Amino acid sequence: MEIHKLQMMAGFTSGIIFMTGSLPMLLKAFKTKDLRSYSVVQLALSNFGNVLYWLYLASLPVGPIWFLQGFTTVSTALMLIFYLRYERRRGGFRVRAAGV
Repeated sequence: MEIHKLQMMAGFTSGIIFMTGSLPMLLKAFKTKDLRSYSVVQLALSNFGNVLYWLYLASLPVGPIWFLQGFTTVSTALMLIFYLRYERRRGGFRVRAAGV
């Protein structure tokens, strides 16, 4: 098997594994509407990091990393939207330092 095909298969497989592992987090957040264990700062920084990463990714050919980054972007954006929407209903946002 050609090394490029093996690399592409590994990229798609790892992307699917990552996405499968992240779906329960998204479903739980949507179903329970309880995001108290998340930090709005962490979610905002993750989204900002995704925007910057897309600038780098634009220089690469389309491949598995594009699909993985697309999923990561959508999932972190959804988590931030869920946080802002559901935590506002709880009575406000809490900015927490990491690890606190």
